[in-house]
Amino acid sequence: MRIAWFCIPAHGHTNPTLGLVKTLTDAGHQVWYFSFEEFREKIERAGATFIGCDGYDFEMEDKGNADRVGKDKVYATELLVSSTLALDEMTSRVIGEIRPDVVVSDSVAFWGKLAAMKHGLPYVSSTTTFAFNKYSAKYMQESAWDIARMLMAMPRINKQLKRLREKGYPVKSLLDIVQNDNETNTIVYTSGYFQPCSDTFSDRYHFIGPSIRPIMKPVEKTADKTIYISMGTVNQNRQFYRNCINVLAPTGWQVIISMGTNTDHFDDLPENIQVYESVDQMAVLSIADAFITHCGMNSASEGLYFGVPLVLFPQTPEQDAVAKRTEELGAGVRLKSISEADVMEALTAVINEPQYKAGAEKVSESFKNCGGAAEAKEFIELIAGQ
Repeated sequence: MRIAWFCIPAHGHTNPTLGLVKTLTDAGHQVWYFSFEEFREKIERAGATFIGCDGYDFEMEDKGNADRVGKDKVYATELLVSSTLALDEMTSRVIGEIRPDVVVSDSVAFWGKLAAMKHGLPYVSSTTTFAFNKYSAKYMQESAWDIARMLMAMPRINKQLKRLREKGYPVKSLLDIVQNDNETNTIVYTSGYFQPCSDTFSDRYHFIGPSIRPIMKPVEKTADKTIYISMGTVNQNRQFYRNCINVLAPTGWQVIISMGTNTDHFDDLPENIQVYESVDQMAVLSIADAFITHCGMNSASEGLYFGVPLVLFPQTPEQDAVAKRTEELGAGVRLKSISEADVMEALTAVINEPQYKAGAEKVSESFKNCGGAAEAKEFIELIAGQ
C-alpha cells in the first residue's frame, strides 16, 4: 500500500502520528510524509520517506502564527489557500509519481484533503484534537461577535476559494474544506470515553487512543508528592512560574517545572524545585501526583494515561475544550487564577480528594482499552482497498 501523508509544522500534530506511521512501514507499506525540515529526522526514523514543504512561496509572512490562525478565520483561509496553491505543483507532481492508494492528512493540513479531492483519491483525516461536529462543537463555543465577524468576512473568503477552483480543486464552500462529516474516514487519537459526544459520530470514526511513546530515561521520585508543571512552549508568564515556586517551596514536595524555551532564569531555587527547558515528560508523569497543564491535547492525554489528576490552565479555545471535558469526567480542577492561594487550593484538591485520582484512572483505562495503531492500520488498509 502506498500512502501520501500530510501534516502541519507542529509537534503536537506530528508526534501522535509517528507510532502509526512506524506500524504501517513495519508492515511493509510505503509512506511519503509531506512535512517541514524541522521534523525530517523523526519522520524518517518512523520509516517514512520525507517530502519537504519548506521553501515554497506561501505569499504570507509569519505562517507559524498558530494563535492568529485559531482566532482569525479570514487570515486562516488566506493562509490555507496560499499554502495549497504554493504547494500545488509539487504535490501534484509527487502524487503523480508515487500514485498513492490513499491520502492521510492532518485535520488542519487542509492542503492534504484538497489534494485528495483534486486527484480523486480515498481520504483519511488524522485528528490530533477532539473530533468536532455540531454536538461536540459546544465545547468550543463562539461568541456572537465571532459569528458576525465571520459573516462580514465571507466575501473575502469566497474570493480565496475561487482561486482554488481555478486550479482544479472542487471546492464549493469553506465548510467543504474545514468540516468533516459522518462520511469522512477519520482517525482520532483519543478514546470514545474522553471524546465529547462520541455517540454522535459514525463508525467511520475510529477512536484509537493517544500515542504514548516509551519512557527513555526514568526519573527518581524524591518526595512523598511529585508535582509536574508544564505550560508548553507558548506560555511565558514569569509571574505564574514565580507564584508556583513561592507557594511550593515550603511544602517539601518534589516539583519539576518544564519551561520550554523561556529565557528567564530563576535564581536561588529551593532544593525541592527543579526547572528545566525540557524533560522526558513520560518519565516525569509516571511518578507525578498532580500535573499543572495548559491542556494541550497531547499533554493532557499523557497525564491522564498515567492516571495523574490535572490542574487545568487552558490558554486557547481548543485547550479550553480539553479542560471542560476533563472537568466533566472528574479528572481535574480548573485553576481560578495564577495567585499563590489558587495554585495551592487546586493542587490540594487534586492530591487530597480521591475522586480526582479515580477520574483520571478511569480515563487512563479507556485509553489503554483502545485499539491503537493496529486498529488504525487495518482501517487505512480497508479504505485503500487492501
